[in-house]
Amino acid sequence: MTTVFRLLTVGSLAASLSACTMMSGHDLPGASGLIELRSPYSVTDTLDRVSAAGAALGFKTAARINHAQAAQDAGLTLRPTEVLLLGNPAGGTPLMQCAQTVAIDLPMKFLAYQNAAGQVVLAYNDPVYLQRRHRASGCGEAFGKASTALARIAADALK
Repeated sequence: MTTVFRLLTVGSLAASLSACTMMSGHDLPGASGLIELRSPYSVTDTLDRVSAAGAALGFKTAARINHAQAAQDAGLTLRPTEVLLLGNPAGGTPLMQCAQTVAIDLPMKFLAYQNAAGQVVLAYNDPVYLQRRHRASGCGEAFGKASTALARIAADALK
């Protein structure tokens, strides 16, 4: 291999790596792991429906946070924004057994917010993304089941 060819190869590789490291998660499709769906309901109604759909699958409401109300209480304004935490120990425990750090992302959270255009959005973290985030190898089935359950809850809530 000639010196010039080696330099060109190393230079190309360095440029490629540099371009990759300059990308943020927002530049890569799906890199954030956040699934966002349009809701035809109000923020409050959307999360009421998520709670009911979750209960039908054995999820219990762990907490509900109304960020807009908290902002108002502090003398600030925020478009309607609420978070619902849903837990199911039968599904969540295997995730934590696989990678204990996943506990920071449990119970699972659903966010409903009204964007600047007035559209209500339902968002949640895809458990398959959480599997990558927490480097949980060998547990694809457990994270896949969790992903399927959350997708079903969201779909049922938005019917």
